[in-house]
Amino acid sequence: MDMMKEKFAKLLLGEDMSGRGKGVSSALALSNAITNLAASAYGEMKKLEPMAPDTKVKWKKEIDWLLSVTDSIVEFVAVKQKNKDGTTFDVMATRQRNDLQANIPALRKLDTMLLDCLDNFKEPHEFYYGSKDDDKGEKVQRSDDKWWIPVPKVPPNGLSDANRKWLQYQKDSVNQVLKAAMAINAQVLTEMEIPDAYIDALPKNGRVSLGDSIYKMIQEDFFDPDNLLSSLDLTSEHKIVELKNKIEASVVIWKRKMNAKDNKAPWGSAVSVEKRELLEDRAETVLLILKHRFPGTPQSDLDISKIESNRDVGYAILESYSRILETLAFTVLSRIEDVMSADAQAKGSANIEKTKSIKEDMESVPKTLVDGAETNTEQQGEADGKKANDENAEAKK
Repeated sequence: MDMMKEKFAKLLLGEDMSGRGKGVSSALALSNAITNLAASAYGEMKKLEPMAPDTKVKWKKEIDWLLSVTDSIVEFVAVKQKNKDGTTFDVMATRQRNDLQANIPALRKLDTMLLDCLDNFKEPHEFYYGSKDDDKGEKVQRSDDKWWIPVPKVPPNGLSDANRKWLQYQKDSVNQVLKAAMAINAQVLTEMEIPDAYIDALPKNGRVSLGDSIYKMIQEDFFDPDNLLSSLDLTSEHKIVELKNKIEASVVIWKRKMNAKDNKAPWGSAVSVEKRELLEDRAETVLLILKHRFPGTPQSDLDISKIESNRDVGYAILESYSRILETLAFTVLSRIEDVMSADAQAKGSANIEKTKSIKEDMESVPKTLVDGAETNTEQQGEADGKKANDENAEAKK
């Protein structure tokens, strides 16, 4: 009870414990609380292992506290009520808001699926993680963005078929969680209003935001979003987020211009409405491919500004809960792919060693045996030929 009082006191004060009213909004305070709780419960998740029992109890208890706020977010609906005399009449009743009623249970289920997946790794499996001393020689093989993650180890010949299939099943399950969480998060962010501060900072048109090279490619008659992305440098998270910022800013600009009633407004230009619709549709296609191709990347400027300026507590809870589940699912997926990569390397090395061993065995056969076998074959051939000649001569006689 004391923990609960402390938690909700911070939320009510907007994280400003001085009580001077300088705290953040209730929506942002709840969003930060859910994010911080997930960070403390799951941590960096360097290995595939179950969550500690006491940590799991804390996570379930405190996330229930934070989600309980949604029970009080209601809307009025008309319902039928029956009198004692049998007549019916309409009254207004309250129920949980539609978006919360649909998405909170779904997110809870995704949360449970993730915890169950981690629990499946408590039993001994064929892969394991070595100590820091064992990994010193292998860290060179790590990419720069994963140098602190332990390298999984597998048997010399790789995983067995049964363990490989089981690992693939776990990967497919986590991938479903990732896609569902991404869909919910994207939908909630779409519903949030764009802050005025973000709009005021936008360039005057979409071309300036995208840059001449990208704008030229996006307005070609035969547009291919994959070709556009393949022509760009997306080798780092910073460059991916920078591209997302450019595309999202252009989409906002084009939408505002299409929705403007006065064509002579400061936003106006000589570009037709039809062309803006085409450019907006293509830009959103590129943005969608980018988000699915690079999950787990940091949030864009538009998303951050929406979250910080949002005042809807329901949206704040849905966005933060779906976001942390998306991040956790992506992390688990990455750890599973690390094991699969180690398995593929071990399997490839085993095949190379096997081929090399067979070649060495062939080369180690004594040459005298080979020569003797060839001599015997030649002698047998000569004897058979002589016998055939004698039979032909006897037939002629």
